[in-house]
Amino acid sequence: MSTLISHLQSIVGTPHVLTEGDLSAYEQDWRRRIHGKALAVVRPGSTEEVAQVVKACAAAGVSIVPQGGNTGMVEGSVPDESGQQVVLSLTRMNAVRKIDAANLTVTVEAGVVLQSLQQIAAEAGFLYPLSLAAEGSCTIGGNLGTNAGGTAVLRYGNTRELCLGLEVVTAQGEIWNGLSGLRKDNTGYDLRDLYIGSEGTLGVITAATLKLFPQPAAKLTAFAAVPSMEAAVELLGLAQRELSAGLTGFEVMNQFSLQLTDQHFPNLRIPFTADHPWCVLLENSDNESEAHARERFDHVMELALEQGLVLDAVIAESVAQSKNLWHIRESIPLAQAQEGLNIKHDISIPVSNIPRFVAETDALIAAATPGVRMVDFGHLGDGNLHYNVQAPLGDDGEAFLKREEKRINTIVYEQLMKHGGSISAEHGVGSLKVHSLPKYKSPVALQLMRQIKQALDPQGIMNPGRVLEA
Repeated sequence: MSTLISHLQSIVGTPHVLTEGDLSAYEQDWRRRIHGKALAVVRPGSTEEVAQVVKACAAAGVSIVPQGGNTGMVEGSVPDESGQQVVLSLTRMNAVRKIDAANLTVTVEAGVVLQSLQQIAAEAGFLYPLSLAAEGSCTIGGNLGTNAGGTAVLRYGNTRELCLGLEVVTAQGEIWNGLSGLRKDNTGYDLRDLYIGSEGTLGVITAATLKLFPQPAAKLTAFAAVPSMEAAVELLGLAQRELSAGLTGFEVMNQFSLQLTDQHFPNLRIPFTADHPWCVLLENSDNESEAHARERFDHVMELALEQGLVLDAVIAESVAQSKNLWHIRESIPLAQAQEGLNIKHDISIPVSNIPRFVAETDALIAAATPGVRMVDFGHLGDGNLHYNVQAPLGDDGEAFLKREEKRINTIVYEQLMKHGGSISAEHGVGSLKVHSLPKYKSPVALQLMRQIKQALDPQGIMNPGRVLEA
């Protein structure tokens, strides 16, 4: 392997091939569930260097783990324990190549941090709408590799819908430049969509052309207490009818998730914690005016109060207040991490089935593992819940995971199949769910996926053991 290491050093420079010292930032997953061992961490600075690195690894028969900000939730971007895999970190590739104002697009490299892109777009007078809790660390390449969702999917769609073109280094080290920026290109198979959401198993995304949008004239945010999940779904329908495409986000949080956040982040000033079983956070964006947006938003909240869908509510009166309300929602995963290891489920269900799913599954889990605490929150507007299970108070989180994770996962996954859902909504499959996928995915779909993997990565060197079993 020393020959390969020397070759890699000649490609990217010796300082950018890391083999010694503390490499935990690259070898440990964000949730601290697993810790692998890399042969080397290679940090290329250009697409051409990525291509040469891939060619060198392919020639040596060494597998590659592409990595962005390493904020993934499904153990998909860190090496295994063999010490024989190369981590390909793209964080040095962080250039904004072009902003095309007339075409409403921006072309960026894979290592650009999401929050940086949001700021760059805003400074140019535009909006890049993808937003999620890890936006200060996650990168565009990772967003694309997992088809990240976030809080604005209801209006703008997943990352897939925000991407017009890709630049990709194939598993053979060839460069495909598909950075066209075209909204219509009906010339064969959509290769872009093959690579988006493939979690680095088919090739390495090195750059992307993404959609930009005009900045809205106004944004209004409300934090409302609702009596039940059924009421939350009815409120969503009311908001969709009255606000139409202006409804940008619609989040739901159960009482315990807010109590946990209040416990660990008391400075956030949560409006409601103990008095109501559920709260929702909804946002309306308007391209006309602040007055127009306020009138429509107030009308929705008045109707909701009249119909008993909302018990109490606060509407942000400033940008700072709006950011604080969103910060409450985005702090739930951090509060849960501080509480201890937990069993996470990133699931999607038809919105109409969510109340029944939650009621039934809560009861089944409570009967199977008395004392567990449900941390249930997420993007109700697009049917994506983070349906998490915290250990009973006083129980050791690690021991709880080892003892109960398989049993609880089975309950949740079987319920998802019953209610027409999916075991992964926006986090991906990684290695965490790779062994469950065959049980809950169509055999025909799996066979087609294996054929695609074989065709594009016949050596099996691209992130093996992720999405599909090695």
